[in-house]
Amino acid sequence: MPHQPTDRAPLNQPLGGNEMPRFGGPATMMRLPTQQSAAGLDACFVGIPLDIGTSNRPGTRFGPRQIRDESRMLRPFNMATRAAPFESLQVADIGDVPINTFDLKKSVGIIERFYHELLGHDVIPLTLGGDHTIALPILRAMAKKHGPVGLIHVDAHADVNDQMFGEQIAHGTPFRRAVEEGLLDTQRVAQIGLRGTGYAADEFDWGREQGFQVVPAEACWHQSLTPLMAEIREKVGGGPVYLSFDIDSLDPAYAPGTGTVEIGGLTIPQALEIIRGCHDLDIVGCDLVEVSPPYDAHGQTAVVAANLLFEMLCVLPGVKRR
Repeated sequence: MPHQPTDRAPLNQPLGGNEMPRFGGPATMMRLPTQQSAAGLDACFVGIPLDIGTSNRPGTRFGPRQIRDESRMLRPFNMATRAAPFESLQVADIGDVPINTFDLKKSVGIIERFYHELLGHDVIPLTLGGDHTIALPILRAMAKKHGPVGLIHVDAHADVNDQMFGEQIAHGTPFRRAVEEGLLDTQRVAQIGLRGTGYAADEFDWGREQGFQVVPAEACWHQSLTPLMAEIREKVGGGPVYLSFDIDSLDPAYAPGTGTVEIGGLTIPQALEIIRGCHDLDIVGCDLVEVSPPYDAHGQTAVVAANLLFEMLCVLPGVKRR
């Protein structure tokens, strides 16, 4: 349950644009206060500046910093859903996981230990990636706390490769490993937005064989995804759910700053419908991954990412709607 505000511990608020110009103030997510740990928080923003699991264009190590910078225009109320997260939850930015930038496997262990300690505070983490490798150690920590979790995975790619260049851990393998390790309740998994070319015609069928609901991008074209999300809530509900959102799920017209772009992707309104459609689920954690600022010349991808992370905050358990 959310921590209740008291006279001694008011709920944190983002720094307002009338108190400090938007281009000034702290370079934190939404210009929120910072903490060294998650103690006393209901939700927290945390960055993982990792890109050594990528297979094409690097740069996601700079993602958390750029997303934070482009979050400066966000205000505390969601005008569409009337969600008031900062009247409901104690939220802060707790900084970045100190990964080992030279060793992916060591970094995976560091991330898992960090999130295991983090979840000891009964906090819901909203993670700024980083490449999609980070989902595996986060899910390991989630499963230790909650048991196998449901998953809503929004992505251009299934990320269920058995290996990449002979390596079993990389940004294209996390959900294969998560299934093998028993981290997921495979009957409560949905993948949305898969598309592009592949190495085999049945590449997306592996997930279906495990029990996943797989929704290719073509099934999303030219329509609202609100009805789809009603179906997905039925499938993944009834237990803890993790939301993993790869920015390359969006068409590169909206989010060019990423490493493995694929045409024919989701629109921004559809991304909003997906996240808003997670309302009333038992969301235990979220991530937004694969923002690569070197390929984001005008910052538009990071702006989208920051807004989607705010939308995730707005659907967490305990958030009031005015």
